[in-house]
Amino acid sequence: MGAEEAVDVDVALRALSDSNRRAILRVIRSEPRAVGEVAQQVGLSQQTTSHHLRTLARAGLATVTADRTRHLYALNTDGLAAVQSYLDDFWPGKLAALKMAIEQSHG
Repeated sequence: MGAEEAVDVDVALRALSDSNRRAILRVIRSEPRAVGEVAQQVGLSQQTTSHHLRTLARAGLATVTADRTRHLYALNTDGLAAVQSYLDDFWPGKLAALKMAIEQSHG
């Protein structure tokens, strides 16, 4: 079973439905960050940020590693790929046509 298949898409979609969590994902997408750094960037308390980060990790959208006394959170692209794959199944023909139109207009 691949990493994409291990992600519960329903749980991931519920996690993505919160705008604070989407903002947090933008913060951790480029490099692993500690809770305090994330909290400062998104303007939430550390407690609230920790809750959202745990939710993202349980949903398969973030990973956490221990670095001495800190926990570092990073974007889990496999989790996002699972959500994208799920959504792509709804309109593959339309997405392919849109992609082709965009490529032609920029090429």
